[in-house]
Amino acid sequence: FPETLSNPRLKPVQGTLNVVMNQNVALSCNSDSGSPPVRYTLFKRNQKVSTLNRPDLTPSLFNLTINSASDLGEYKCKAENNNTSGGKYSNSLSFTLLEPVSKPVLSSPTSQAKKGQNVTLSCLSENGSLPITYIFFKGTQSISSQVMMQKEAAEIVLFINSSSDFGTYKCRAENGFRRNAKYSNGFNFTLAEERRLSQPLVISLGLILLLLVIGLALAIPFFIIPSYKASE
Repeated sequence: FPETLSNPRLKPVQGTLNVVMNQNVALSCNSDSGSPPVRYTLFKRNQKVSTLNRPDLTPSLFNLTINSASDLGEYKCKAENNNTSGGKYSNSLSFTLLEPVSKPVLSSPTSQAKKGQNVTLSCLSENGSLPITYIFFKGTQSISSQVMMQKEAAEIVLFINSSSDFGTYKCRAENGFRRNAKYSNGFNFTLAEERRLSQPLVISLGLILLLLVIGLALAIPFFIIPSYKASE
């Protein structure tokens, strides 16, 4: 006996409704039960987009391209067979447009560091849909867990312990689409030199000390001889 179709399910094949402009997306629509063949029709804001016929209950795939804000509207699909009057409608779906992240900027309050010092690196993408996820790298190795931020920059504190800690650092920013992840500029700390007395200053201090010794040597007779005469 012919069976009435169950309400179809509409879902994104990619598993997410977050999209960027000019992205190709696919929606899957199918009824779990009912007598085939089945005719599936996709609607956008109650306007027919496309119709596909299936000889069985396997999902019907609708391919779309998000070209403008109007393509983000509410979508539904309808399933019909010979025993379903008026058809059965699915749940509704709407896409969310994401702005890709801009290239993040990696910075630090200081570009010089010395061994035994803590330094801070900040990573920030000025543009992109929030939240934005950041991760820090040294060379090609990640040195932090992923951190999700709203408008603030992500920060990491590093301890400079050896010369190997003076390598190239980078950060990565993304907001939902890994293929749109952006990497920052490279950042390198330079070794801060210990302050040493300049050669002219050393010479000046040496001359002053020499003059003091000479002056003291010249002054001794004036103090010792009168004192000796006075004691006679």
